[in-house]
Amino acid sequence: MLVHVVRQGETLWLLASRYNVSVDNIMKVNQLPNPNQLLIGQAIVIPTAGAIHTVQVGENLWTIAQNYGISVNSIIMANRLTNANSILQGTTLYIPPIIHTVQLGETLWRIANKYRTTAQAIMNVNKIQNPNIIIAGTQLQIPRKRPTIQVNAYTYQKDEEATQTVNELGHLLTYLSPFAYMIKEDGTLQPFKEDLMLEAARSKNVTPMLSITNLSTTDVGTNLAHEVLANPNIREKLIANILIVMEDKGYKGLNIDFEYVQPGDRENYNQFIQLAVDRLHPKGYFVSTAVAPKTSGAQEGLLYTAHDYEAHGRIADFVVLMTYEWGWRGASPQAISPINQMRRVVEYALSVMPAEKIFLGFQIYARDWKIPHREGAVAETFSPHEAIRRATRYNATIQYDETTQSPFFRYVDEKGQGHEVWFEDARSAQAKFNMAKQYNLKGISYWALGYPYPQNWALLEDNFEIEKLV
Repeated sequence: MLVHVVRQGETLWLLASRYNVSVDNIMKVNQLPNPNQLLIGQAIVIPTAGAIHTVQVGENLWTIAQNYGISVNSIIMANRLTNANSILQGTTLYIPPIIHTVQLGETLWRIANKYRTTAQAIMNVNKIQNPNIIIAGTQLQIPRKRPTIQVNAYTYQKDEEATQTVNELGHLLTYLSPFAYMIKEDGTLQPFKEDLMLEAARSKNVTPMLSITNLSTTDVGTNLAHEVLANPNIREKLIANILIVMEDKGYKGLNIDFEYVQPGDRENYNQFIQLAVDRLHPKGYFVSTAVAPKTSGAQEGLLYTAHDYEAHGRIADFVVLMTYEWGWRGASPQAISPINQMRRVVEYALSVMPAEKIFLGFQIYARDWKIPHREGAVAETFSPHEAIRRATRYNATIQYDETTQSPFFRYVDEKGQGHEVWFEDARSAQAKFNMAKQYNLKGISYWALGYPYPQNWALLEDNFEIEKLV
């Protein structure tokens, strides 16, 4: 797939003609609110067989061609390069698809073996119904090998709504984490309704992961976490109650999300994670944690100190980096998940834990701030899809901040109030996927389902093979 940024005067029909795809296919993958109105600066996913590659440090055309299984000359021709010996870091290249012309006597299995793929993968891409009938001279698109990752998604939707979401997106998820069972001071858990979504997850071969937290809608849970973590007896009781829920509901793993933990409870928190592993592993369950976005071991504060990256990475099976909320609701207008800040967190995490234990956190919502921003004002939160609808309504120009790799726009409402909206689009999603590939991370973790973002899911599927657990 390609990402096209709309310029002055471009229409949907012009893009369809340029890329030789149908208007309906572009509409479907982007779910555009108004096909007759494209916005300057708007990122549009083009469902073509090619791919986009952003040149990384140390790469050259030969290594890129080898990676994609095509010739150097095909890249030069596709991108009209005048100097093949000099490509700069950050340059965006179009990678043409691999096309094979069927020869007389060839079978689908022989072709698949030649390109180190599977006959089924070729059938899927080319919509072949009968693998025994392929005609000489037919041109087949050969699917490229994609890296395999795991994908987690939290959801705090109501049971019925989450069920619908899982039915739609379950094929792209490894784990589903209903958020969340609230811990209590006596080591018990506050339940909620999640039976329908869990049933939907199992039907889509999505592994349910029990999420527990000390957070509530009214309290950050600092004292609550201390009461539990500082008392060995309550820690044991909490683990016992976790096991009861897991066995009763069919959860296969645990995700521990304790936030705003007192700095003095850092070691108590580490001991609790170790206790969870000691009790759950023998029963075949896995244990993961969610950690605040730290950029060094020396980073202090209520949100950070008690999250010991080295210990979490050593003890837990995997760790979710909560790399979002720089642009939180009460902040001044800014990117919610700036790629430059996310990269700092990932690079610190990689210094103390292996890449195969790291999930990159990815928020999938937008925020609308009134401007000028006033102290105490709270931004409105909605989906990236709603952001495009709102920009379309006010005919806003989409801008893109290259440092944070985040889109934004401004508009004035009917009352004369100015607004600034930061959101996610196809470009920002691809930037995050590129980072996950660059560092060979274990997976992506979404916060949270329930915010429509069709471009993201199309690009996720185009970039990765999604692992399903047996």
